[in-house]
Amino acid sequence: MIRKTISNFDLSQICASGQCFRMRETAPGTYVIPSGERLVRVMQNGEDCVFDCPEQEFDVYWKDYFDLENDYAGYIEQINPRDTYLREAAALGGGIRILRQDLWETIVSFLISQQNHIARIRRCIENICAEYGSRQVSAWGEEYYGFPRPEALAGLSEDALKACNLGYRSKYVVRAAKSVLSGGIDLERLSQMPYRKAREELLKLYGVGEKVADCICLFALHHLEAFPVDTHIRQALERHYRRGFPNRRYRGFQGVMQQYIFYYELTGSPDR
Repeated sequence: MIRKTISNFDLSQICASGQCFRMRETAPGTYVIPSGERLVRVMQNGEDCVFDCPEQEFDVYWKDYFDLENDYAGYIEQINPRDTYLREAAALGGGIRILRQDLWETIVSFLISQQNHIARIRRCIENICAEYGSRQVSAWGEEYYGFPRPEALAGLSEDALKACNLGYRSKYVVRAAKSVLSGGIDLERLSQMPYRKAREELLKLYGVGEKVADCICLFALHHLEAFPVDTHIRQALERHYRRGFPNRRYRGFQGVMQQYIFYYELTGSPDR
């Protein structure tokens, strides 16, 4: 058990922010978060958090996964005082942090996310984990399935994952797995690339468009300058930033502002 006091960190907001699809609340204030083949249980009461995992695993993986050493209060302080909309969005979603997720899992998750809703995305991912992931046991004895690695999916027919409710997205995932195994895309090399180069590389994958590429860059590669634009964000930009989002002011952390806007549009905006 690792106990931490953390400000600007709210698991309920992160869970609802559209970044990850396997995180779930199992009891009030208790969340289970899988990532790749790892699993952590976190109990939160205000700023007091308890991470149920080995200390070494927390230090080498989960601390970075939750971006706990970054100063999110500092990001919020830099919001233009005259931008009432963005200040309200940050006040509502100020507990969101940008996760550093498993790259392969994030690629597959956002391929599945296209033209899909969150409940169905979650079911699709649960299905492929149960069918093709490896069985694991958590530090507290709970059995779960890891996220299937590329080699578990690359040998499938392009329609095989329709049985897991993926529909036409089945071929996107299978082709992505084949690209990884053939060396067409190198995940390790991708993780070392700067934002523009990584985005360009991701767009080579079948089924990956600009929005999906930006989601992967932001939520797995932690390129905070990525600013994914989906329907919610586009509508917010049209209403509040007709001359375009002020990227220059928030250079290097536009993606943090994007998450505040996205969460606000989903949960709190009076215009929704």
